[in-house]
Amino acid sequence: MTLPGPGAFHYFLRDLPRNAWDRIYPQGSFAVVNGADREGLGMGAAPGLTLTAGNLRLTISPSIGGSISAFEWAEEAGGCPILRECNNGAGNVLDSASFPLVPYVNRIRDGRFTFRGREVRLASNMAGDPSPLHGQGWLASWQVEDADARSAVLSFAHHAGEWPWCYETRQAFALDEGGLSIRLTCRNIDDKPMPCGLGQHPYFSCGPATRLATSVTHAWTIDEHVLPVEKVPADGPFDLRDRLACGQGLDHGFGGWGGSVRMSDPAWPFDLEMSSPDARFFQLYSPAEGGLFVAEPVTHANAALNAPEVRWPELGMRVLEPQEEMRLDMRIAVLPK
Repeated sequence: MTLPGPGAFHYFLRDLPRNAWDRIYPQGSFAVVNGADREGLGMGAAPGLTLTAGNLRLTISPSIGGSISAFEWAEEAGGCPILRECNNGAGNVLDSASFPLVPYVNRIRDGRFTFRGREVRLASNMAGDPSPLHGQGWLASWQVEDADARSAVLSFAHHAGEWPWCYETRQAFALDEGGLSIRLTCRNIDDKPMPCGLGQHPYFSCGPATRLATSVTHAWTIDEHVLPVEKVPADGPFDLRDRLACGQGLDHGFGGWGGSVRMSDPAWPFDLEMSSPDARFFQLYSPAEGGLFVAEPVTHANAALNAPEVRWPELGMRVLEPQEEMRLDMRIAVLPK
């Protein structure tokens, strides 16, 4: 089949004025303020890795948080984005197409929690937000362990600091003609138990007809700091069974996730199915301004570290013993129409 050219379905965030982009994702305008979390990170982009399989092309930026800078359908007439296109080449991970979340996902309320009698305090890593986000991996430079035409393995080792445990994490990327698979692992290499959670943060461009369909049982309402307030049934505005994806005014966490989400748009030459059998929770960011949405497979609920440890199993937070490892698999299947 002949796919339509990019102009038929691109929703170019790069064409938005900068102030509009800041409203769509306010963190995009924040400076990263916690140098302790920027381990080995030089924000100038080093050369990326490009993988190809059939019509699919993936570009990875190891030095920019182990992120994906492009995932697209490539043909002679031009590339068609599957994940949103990067907005600039300045090396800002918030302009990437996707990045890993390790060793926790989303926020820690006010940057502090208690684990087995030990108070842990973490500085904000976003100016204007007192609650640090997403762990250390997305703000670090990752090393390339192995790479070929269709696969790559990246790694990052964290040394105890504000996050007072040592761990090592890896991402294994595998591209085939039908889609992209990523395995994210984290191993506790400390001599003490460590809390741990994992996720991925893929961005998707969207328009007025973009839809998503997935199964969740409940959601959490949020306060003005995007922290959970109340667990409620996934009804009404939180019903994700078949709904518009763009401009929904959502930045909410969901539980009881079925492990897969289908995404479609009449203008796309393919449908997408993202699956993650290891994730019981799902985070959906769909700003009212439209233009993009983020569909995150995650292993635990937002601010789970702030709950008593006795509740961690229901909220998805793991405790890794020394040398224990956990993983999160994610696949984005590309289904041509």
